[in-house]
Amino acid sequence: MENSWDDRFNREDYLFGTEPNAFLASQAFRLKTGMRALAVADGEGRNGVWLAERGLDVVSVDSSTVGLAKARALALDRGVNLQTVQADLAEWEWEPEAFDVVVAIFVQFAPPELRKKMFAGFHTCLKPGGLLIMQGYRTEQLRYGTGGPPHVDHLYTADLLIRSFAHWEIRYLQEHDSLIEEGAGHAGMSALIDLVAEKAMHDSLPIPAAHAIGTQQDVAPSFAARGPSGY
Repeated sequence: MENSWDDRFNREDYLFGTEPNAFLASQAFRLKTGMRALAVADGEGRNGVWLAERGLDVVSVDSSTVGLAKARALALDRGVNLQTVQADLAEWEWEPEAFDVVVAIFVQFAPPELRKKMFAGFHTCLKPGGLLIMQGYRTEQLRYGTGGPPHVDHLYTADLLIRSFAHWEIRYLQEHDSLIEEGAGHAGMSALIDLVAEKAMHDSLPIPAAHAIGTQQDVAPSFAARGPSGY
């Protein structure tokens, strides 16, 4: 079946550049050598390779064979090991409790039903206490047009993420408009939302979706006041 991402990645340079996403890089303090990480929809591998450079054991999954070939080339150039898996995330079997970290950067070319399935997959594949590190575009991104899908129902809001991860501990959640320069694919002022969430140690015990103070370890009070209300 034709893969539009193969077409987009079939270029000499890297569509989204070869450096890691800036928000992911800012979360380096949460990562430890030897952690097993899953880079979801990792495309040409910039984030997976960066994780491997930090000593993590990385699986990079994407639907594009072209993108993954470029990811392997980047890993070879950087002198790190990167396991790549070609898969359609709509059909992929998420290995239970297999990872310490899931990285999902701009994983937004997915309608609501697929998004819900992916979010459930993140929960399945993380070990208890494992971390999800995610950045995405907010609905306001449609005004900027500097990257991401053109469909509002593919974009995020703080309420959506709080509801979707109501039984996780949200370590960090922040909405912001920022200038990003990540290759030709992500360039210009962008409406972003950043999330770090920890899978509960005991799923039977609901965990508050947010707690106050807007630091890199906690959630801004404006989000904490909203609370979870179900997805």
